[in-house]
Amino acid sequence: MKLRPLCAVVLACFAAVGAAAAEPGDGIVTFNSVFLRQLGNTGIDLTQFSKGNAALPGDYLADTYVNQAWVGRIRISLKQAQSGRVETCMDRELLERAGIDLGKLPASALELLEKSSQDSELCVTLPQLVDDATATFDNGEQRLDLSIPQAMLNRRARGYVDPQFWDNGVTSALVQYNSNFYRNSGSFGASTQAYLGLTVGLNVGPWRFRHTGNLNSSTRAGTAYQAVQTSLQRSIVPLKSQFTEGDAFTDGAMFDSVGFRGMSLASDDRMYPESQRGYAPVIRGVARSNALVQVLQNGNVLYETNVAPGPFDIDDLYPTGYGGNLQVVVTEADGTKSTTLVPYAAAPNALRPGLTRYNVTAGEYRSALVDSHPLLFQATVQHGFTNLITGYGGVAYTTGYVAVMAGTALNTPVGAFGIDIAHARTTLGDHSTHSGQSLRISYSKYFAPTDTNVSVAAYQYSSGGYLGLADAIATRSTGYSQNGEVAGARQRNSLQITLNQALPEGWGSVYFTGTGQNYWNKKGAEAQFSAGYNNTFRRISYGVMFGRQYDLTSGHWDNRVMVTASIPLGTKPRSPMLSTNMQRSSRGGENVQTMVSGSLGEDSAFNYGISAGYSNSGTTGSATGGANVSYRSPVAAVTANVSTGSGYTQYGAGLSGSVVAYRGGIATSPLTGDTMAVVEAKDAGGARVTTQSGVRIDRWGHALVPGLTPFSRNEIGIDPKGLPVSVEFKSTSQPAVPTAGAVVVTHFETSNPGRSVIFNVTVDGSEPVPFGADVRDESGQSVGTVAQGGHAIVRGLKAATGELVVQWGSEPRQMCRLEYELADAKNTKAATWANVDAICRAAGRPGLPATQASSSSQPLR
Repeated sequence: MKLRPLCAVVLACFAAVGAAAAEPGDGIVTFNSVFLRQLGNTGIDLTQFSKGNAALPGDYLADTYVNQAWVGRIRISLKQAQSGRVETCMDRELLERAGIDLGKLPASALELLEKSSQDSELCVTLPQLVDDATATFDNGEQRLDLSIPQAMLNRRARGYVDPQFWDNGVTSALVQYNSNFYRNSGSFGASTQAYLGLTVGLNVGPWRFRHTGNLNSSTRAGTAYQAVQTSLQRSIVPLKSQFTEGDAFTDGAMFDSVGFRGMSLASDDRMYPESQRGYAPVIRGVARSNALVQVLQNGNVLYETNVAPGPFDIDDLYPTGYGGNLQVVVTEADGTKSTTLVPYAAAPNALRPGLTRYNVTAGEYRSALVDSHPLLFQATVQHGFTNLITGYGGVAYTTGYVAVMAGTALNTPVGAFGIDIAHARTTLGDHSTHSGQSLRISYSKYFAPTDTNVSVAAYQYSSGGYLGLADAIATRSTGYSQNGEVAGARQRNSLQITLNQALPEGWGSVYFTGTGQNYWNKKGAEAQFSAGYNNTFRRISYGVMFGRQYDLTSGHWDNRVMVTASIPLGTKPRSPMLSTNMQRSSRGGENVQTMVSGSLGEDSAFNYGISAGYSNSGTTGSATGGANVSYRSPVAAVTANVSTGSGYTQYGAGLSGSVVAYRGGIATSPLTGDTMAVVEAKDAGGARVTTQSGVRIDRWGHALVPGLTPFSRNEIGIDPKGLPVSVEFKSTSQPAVPTAGAVVVTHFETSNPGRSVIFNVTVDGSEPVPFGADVRDESGQSVGTVAQGGHAIVRGLKAATGELVVQWGSEPRQMCRLEYELADAKNTKAATWANVDAICRAAGRPGLPATQASSSSQPLR
C-alpha cells in the first residue's frame, strides 16, 4: 500500500483540534499554527492543506461506487466549482451510470443539466441536483464515492453490474495442460502410461475458439491423439445467451445430454446478477408507513430493506439450497409488526416469475460409442409464470426418432414438485416402430420442525416402447433384431432419494441415499443404498457408513461398513492431519488405511501425504505404503507419488498449469480455468496475488489468475508484503468483470524504483525548514513533505546526485534549493532508508557546497 508521510497524520490531528471553518459551507479550513510553532518552527504556511480535495482539474478514469457498491470504471471530469474547490462535475451519462432515476429529479436540476451540456465551462455538482447526496473523489486511489438517497435510485437487483462494464478482454492465445506419468511393476509384469490433456484457445474480441484433446501413450496400446472437442463461442448480450458453433453437449435438463457437432443458442444464467440466478419466490406486500421489511428462513435473516408507504416487491433473494418456508416481517414506523409466510422449496427446473430460459441446438449427433452421426435437432424452453408455477417443454428429433415433453414445477406449502411426461416414437432399421411414454415425478422439502431435508426424491416410469435419445440412436445403429425387438436393457422403473437429518446440537447428523431400478427385458432389479452418521468431538471428526448393493449380474448382495476419523496433530491452523479409515465387506475382506497429510509455506504451496495400510482378503494379507507430494510454483503445479505393496511397486508424476500470450508478454499460472485475468505490476516480482492461493507476480511483473466468475465483479488483490520499500502501489485492489472465456488485463500502477531518503534539512545550515513544506524534484513532481524538526521524507530518488526544491510559500524567499549526493551512489535502488544531513540554499544567498551524506549517517531499516 502507498506509504504516507508522518506529517499527514500530524496535520490531521491538529486540524481536528485547532482548525476553524471560515464560513459555513465554503469547505475551506484554516489551521491554527500556534500548536506547530511550539515545536520550534516559524513561518509556517499550510494553505495547501486548507481544501479537502487536493486533486487538480482534469479528466480521470475512476472506480465509481454508489452507496459503497461498485458500479464500474467511469471517466469523470473535475473542474473548479463556484465554491473554489475542485469538484466532480455531473452530466446525464454519469447520473444514468450511477443508477439515478432522472424522472425523479426536480425541474431546476434538469435545467442545470441542460445548461451544463451547452456550456463546457459550467460544472454542476451532485448536491446541486440531488438533496443530501455527496460526491467524494480520492485522488490517491482514483476512486469516486457517490452517496445517493435510495429513493432517487433506479431499483436494481443485488449484485447487478451494468453490461456496458462487461469486459471482453484482450486478444490472446492460451494453453492449459494436464500431464501425468504412471508406471507399475510386479509379478504381472511392468507397464507404463503417459497422458497429456490440452486445451488450446484463441480470444479475439467477443469470440472464443477452444480445442480440447488428449495424447495417450502406453506400452501396450502405443501412442494416439484424441480430439475431444473443437468449438467457437461468443456471448450474445441482448439475449443473455451463448452462441456455440462446433462440438458441444446439450444441457440435459429435459432430454438426455448428448454430444453434437453443429450450432446452438442457449440462455446463460451467469449473465443475470447472482441474486437472479436459480429459483427464489417474489415477495409482495403493502407497508402503511416507512417500514422495515425482513425476510427470514429457519430463523436466519436472508434479506432486510427499508420501504416507502405503499406496495413493495422483493425479487432479488438469493437461492438458498433446498428451501424452507420464508417468514416476512414488516415493522411499521410506529413499531407494530405483521408477519406472513411464503412457501419456498427448490423444485427442479423452477424459475423466478417472468424469467425465461431456452436452448436451441441443430447439428449432427456425436459420440465415441457409435459410428452413426445422424442429424439432430433439439429445442427446450422454461418460463416462470408465478411464484408457484413454472412451465417447461421441448422437442428432440433425429433420423427415425422424435420425442416431445411437457411439464411443470410447482412450489407448494407441502413441498416442491416437478412433474413431466415425455412421448417418444422410434423407427428401427428393420422398419419396426416403437412408441412409449415416460413419466417423471420429483419432490423436495425441508421439514423445519424436525430439521429434515428431503433434498432429492424422484420416481420415473417408462413404458415398454419408450427410448431415450441416446438409446434410440445406439439401437438404430447396432441394437435391433430381425423380429423387431429392441436389444439391450430398457429401463422400466427407477427411484432415488436423499435424506439429511440434523440431530440436536452436539449429536451430529445422519444421512440416507438410495437408488433402485428394474428393466423391461431383464430379470431382477438393481439397488444400492447407504446410510451414515457424522459428528465431531472437540477437534476430532469421525463418521460411520453402512452401504448395501445388489449386483444384478452375480445375483448377490454386498454389504460394506466403513469407519473414518480425522485428528489434527497440533493446534496451529495448518497442523498436519491424521486420517484413518477401516472398511469391511460381507464378501470377505478387510482394509485399514492411515494417512498423515499437511501443507507448508505461506501459500500452502507445498502439500504432502504419507500413507500405510493393510488389507486381508480372507486367505492372505498384505501391507502397503506410499507417499505423495505436490508443489504449486508460480509457473506450474508439480505432483509426484510412489507406493509399494506385496509383489508390486508404483511411481508417477504430473505437471499442470496455464500459459497465456498477449500483447504485453506471457503470463503463467499453476491453476486452470476458462475465464482469466492477467495482472500487470511492474517491479513487483514476488508479490502475492491474494485472490488465489499460490499465485505470485513473476520477475517480469506478470501474474495469471484463472477461474474468475464471468459477468460478475471479481476483486483482484495484491499483497505487497516483502517487496522493497522503494516499490509503491497506487492501489492494491482492482475489480474485473470479464465475459465468459475472456482474458482481461488488470494493471496495478507502481512507482518507479528509487532511493528513499530522510533529509535533515536546515536553511543555510541554521534553522530547520518550516513544517509542511513541499519537496519537489527537478521535473516539478512532489516527492516528499517536511515533517517536524526539518525532517523531509523523500521517496523515489532515481539518481545518486541531483537537486531538489523545497517550498513553503508563494514568495521567492519562501523556497530553497537542496543539492544532494548520496554516499553509496552505486546503490540507487537500495531498499533501505538513508538518513542524510542536508543544507538547503535559500534564494538570493551565496552558494553553498553540495550536501554530502555525513559519516555519522546510518540506514534505517
